[in-house]
Amino acid sequence: MTRYTAPVPNAIRSEGFMTMIRIPFVALTLTTVLLLLPAAEAVGRTFFVAATSGNDTNDGFSQNSPWRSLDKVNSAKLEPGDKVFFKRGDTWRGQLIAQSGKEGAPITYGAYGKGEMPLLLGSVSHNNPRDWHHEGGNIWATAKPTFTELEPLGNFAATRWSVHTEGGAKVRTTKAESTFELECSSNGSKGNHIQFYNSGISVREGDYFTLAFRARCTKPFPIRSIGLSMQGAPWTSYGRRNPAGIEVGFEWTDCAVRFKATKTASDGRITFHLGGALPVGATLCLQPVSWKRFQCNEAELLSVDVGNIIFDHGKSVGIKKWKTGDLKQQGDYWYDGANWQVMLYSEKNPSELYKSIELALRRHNVDQGGKSHVVYENLGVRYGAAHGFGGGSTHHIVIRDCDIGWIGGGHQFTTPQGRPVRFGNGIEFWGEAHDNLVEGCRLWEVYDAALTNQGGSGNTEANITYRDNVIWNSEYSFEYWNRAGSKTRNIRFENNTCVNAGYGWGHAQRPDRNGRHLMFYSNPAETTEFYVRNNIFCNATDSALRMMNDWTAGLTMDHNCWFQSSGALILFLKNSFTPDQFAGFQKQSRLDAHSIVADPKFVNADQLDFRLAPDSPARKLSTDGGPVGSRRRLQPTATGRD
Repeated sequence: MTRYTAPVPNAIRSEGFMTMIRIPFVALTLTTVLLLLPAAEAVGRTFFVAATSGNDTNDGFSQNSPWRSLDKVNSAKLEPGDKVFFKRGDTWRGQLIAQSGKEGAPITYGAYGKGEMPLLLGSVSHNNPRDWHHEGGNIWATAKPTFTELEPLGNFAATRWSVHTEGGAKVRTTKAESTFELECSSNGSKGNHIQFYNSGISVREGDYFTLAFRARCTKPFPIRSIGLSMQGAPWTSYGRRNPAGIEVGFEWTDCAVRFKATKTASDGRITFHLGGALPVGATLCLQPVSWKRFQCNEAELLSVDVGNIIFDHGKSVGIKKWKTGDLKQQGDYWYDGANWQVMLYSEKNPSELYKSIELALRRHNVDQGGKSHVVYENLGVRYGAAHGFGGGSTHHIVIRDCDIGWIGGGHQFTTPQGRPVRFGNGIEFWGEAHDNLVEGCRLWEVYDAALTNQGGSGNTEANITYRDNVIWNSEYSFEYWNRAGSKTRNIRFENNTCVNAGYGWGHAQRPDRNGRHLMFYSNPAETTEFYVRNNIFCNATDSALRMMNDWTAGLTMDHNCWFQSSGALILFLKNSFTPDQFAGFQKQSRLDAHSIVADPKFVNADQLDFRLAPDSPARKLSTDGGPVGSRRRLQPTATGRD
């Protein structure tokens, strides 16, 4: 494999080091890098984890006494400077919940031993014939769990409930005995614009809870989202699930929503998200009845949405449907949120047709919400239906040389008009994110964006670098937008190889097919020092770039190699440009003055070998006179093929 030496960027960003350095181009040897890093870093402890040979009663301090499970890693009280190494060749299922280090002493999650990357899977395997039960016809189902009630949790109906409104929503609230009446004069446009909630809820990770209530309304409507989360910012999920539309009518209806707690906490909050759905002029009556804890007979529950089914490591995938009546052909499936089951159309027991069946669950493979000073290296992240790496308000995060594939597709919410929305990014930095680095990663088959930073109003995103990554078959290679009232500065997307946007598994299932390498939507945030340089953008189903409003004053985009075999190359503002019209785009946008439109000529893209051929026009296009695109990990590995 040809090795390329990366140029020194204007800002060297490593854990705990953000000083601006202006130096001429030099080759980055290992010695050079070490000299640029902080002089002193806390040594910390090293823990080893082996899924096949470990035991959670071990101390974890050596390869001869490793821990076994993610639960042990997540519950351990790590200290700044500690390192957790997963054994290469082993596989874990579940969620890694990161812990924070401090400046100069990050928590590191990495790999040890020989062989393929350790795999962190966000899925449940259903390969055994006993995993499937024949429901009749060509419909097969996973097992239905049974629950046994544990001790009572007090008089839940008498606890304090409150109403919060925002976004222009207006609700008049009254209470008569145990009934709350919400009279809506303006419902806003989003679920969080009207919130009926109860705070101070205690939950324990792994426990099951059922919220029972009664409801009626003068105008029928569906309650589409009830959440269990932290009672304050950053509103971390403690086990939220989206019911499949609880229909509220004129008469009292007995309702129940079940949760599995994903964290142990005493600051939980139950929230009915009613904004945009509760009809204007309607009066909703709610009677909270009980909050009960249960025990379940199943070890592996589908307590959250199954956002994708991956058959035989990606040879085919399930087609997600939203009711049983739509299951009509092989691979169609429906997730029954009320009973935590999957219904799958199959001509025979699915285990007889497929050697591997992975049910991807709607949770981040790596949850790093609110965390800082964390390094991830050499990890394989696969088969999750939310984000590969997800969580808001992060800073000083390094994700290096990781493989992220088959991500997303989970049910995020249902619009007031009844349209379900799915989601899932490879790596997402949400909201108040700063001083983060993603480098040398390979990302593929992602429902939404391989890489993204985005957020709501009033946040600042700064000093985020994406470099030397290889991306293919994702709906978007890089997605960016931020809300009005927010600020974005010093974002660098440089030396990345991006191939076949929109050619992934999720494109055909999307209601909004939109394959783009750069998806910038409309971005009203104050945006400065945003760099898109030295990249390769090769083929997209819709266009390589979509940018709907003009924030080019803060954007530097240049020395890129663009290629589109047919159709539109760029959608800029209201204008579409084909490859032959690239000069017109350059003139209108004042961008990409030194960029080219040309086939980058990979060695063998079909085999995921994205090295540049000797006669590639991208070999001398970079700002330093060298090749554009990633200069690392350009050839496939066993964990980066499927």
